[in-house]
Amino acid sequence: MTLNGVLDLLQENVKKPRFCKSLSLGENWKSKSMRIIPEEFVRSAHGAFEHRLVFTVSWGNSWQVWLQRDKNGLFMEEEDWNEFVDDNLLCPNDILLFTHEDTMFTEVRIYKKDYRFFKQVITAPLPPQVLNPKPNAPSSAPPGFASFPSASASRARQSSSPVQNPEQYLVNPQNPYFVKTLSKKIDVLYVNQEVIQKYGLKFGPHLSPVYYLLPGEKHEAVIKIYRNSPCFNRWAAICKKYNKKEGDSVVCELERSGGVVTAVRVHFVDE
Repeated sequence: MTLNGVLDLLQENVKKPRFCKSLSLGENWKSKSMRIIPEEFVRSAHGAFEHRLVFTVSWGNSWQVWLQRDKNGLFMEEEDWNEFVDDNLLCPNDILLFTHEDTMFTEVRIYKKDYRFFKQVITAPLPPQVLNPKPNAPSSAPPGFASFPSASASRARQSSSPVQNPEQYLVNPQNPYFVKTLSKKIDVLYVNQEVIQKYGLKFGPHLSPVYYLLPGEKHEAVIKIYRNSPCFNRWAAICKKYNKKEGDSVVCELERSGGVVTAVRVHFVDE
């Protein structure tokens, strides 16, 4: 897709407010100018969000971004925006397309330049690999660059680290399940496409009722569907109640009725 093709997407389905971000000369993705939310976008959303946004991407990850207004406009909090930049390995030629979906939820499409064309990123970016690293060798990185893994890279490794024998936590060994490693400021519990395809999962319509099942407790929630990615809301409240923090792991066992997912049984992993 050419640059003009990406920009033409701004005119697609104009019922949904959109805006685009790309770098100008002298800027980088962590410049303050990159953190501003356009006023036209704010007005078009008719007050659906005020203090925060949740950015979602096509592979199921999400980031909660708090907002703060000053005399120059509405800005994303620096720490939250920088985390999004780092986690997605944004480069100078990238283009971001933001589309308001519902209340605070905003879809972000990331386009990376490949010669003269732009391609949408549809899978989680991987940190660059170090070739033939030398144990305990001093850093050979140029000035201003660290050779140690970033916090976001560390979180990525944590989320890919399997829990030892997760099946031991299941109430019903025949139930589908997945392991979730908690990341920072996540409002909803996504079920990614790999899990959906592996078990042939089906979900009720947008805003249909579902439940979190915990020992002796049952908590109501609803299913939300964004770009064919189902998620359970109220996940942050569950994590807060049980004092779960970034880096903690849980086993999510899915209960079905008539082939449709109706609940997630949450098992806290013993550290």
